[in-house]
Amino acid sequence: MKLLCLSVLYKGEAKSNLLKAAYELSSFGFFQRSSIQEFMTFTCGLLVERSAFGSRASVSEKEYMCHVHIWDDGLAAVAIADTEYPQRVCFSLLEKVLDEFSRQVDDRQWPTGTPETIRFTMLEEYLNKYQNPREADALTRVQAEVDETKIILHKTMESLLERGEKLDDLVQKSEELGQTSKAFYKTAKKQNRCCKMM
Repeated sequence: MKLLCLSVLYKGEAKSNLLKAAYELSSFGFFQRSSIQEFMTFTCGLLVERSAFGSRASVSEKEYMCHVHIWDDGLAAVAIADTEYPQRVCFSLLEKVLDEFSRQVDDRQWPTGTPETIRFTMLEEYLNKYQNPREADALTRVQAEVDETKIILHKTMESLLERGEKLDDLVQKSEELGQTSKAFYKTAKKQNRCCKMM
């Protein structure tokens, strides 16, 4: 079981804004990590943009699960984990992250803040602490609330996209992904190896 990414974003009217992120990419090759990190950032933004205010959702893509929780005020958290990682623990973690972030970071910073300007150091700590969900599970107090909440499970990333949209087209149009990452995506897709999440 592996937790790969934990991020906090702000859902604006048209676009999401990444506020802070932490990654655990040691299971990937050294030269692949920066491209994989860019794709995870891209995926987190896409999930937040395409999910409704005040919702929780899970999206399955190959052997990965992307979990998103968006508050009514637009503050959002996303966790990317392997499919073995318990969904309930992810949503408890996302709730904790959102609670702590909203206490420490003024909401006036959310629409325009960047990972460099936002002062929130707990994401790395949470990412490390929750690597073993069995240990972290003792910390989860929101189980009943999560179990009562309807969680949307999209079967694939394609089901999240709008009719006629293709992930390949979004990757090519993306301003967040560099040319190297776009080329990496094309190569990996052709070889059907890395970036299976994307």
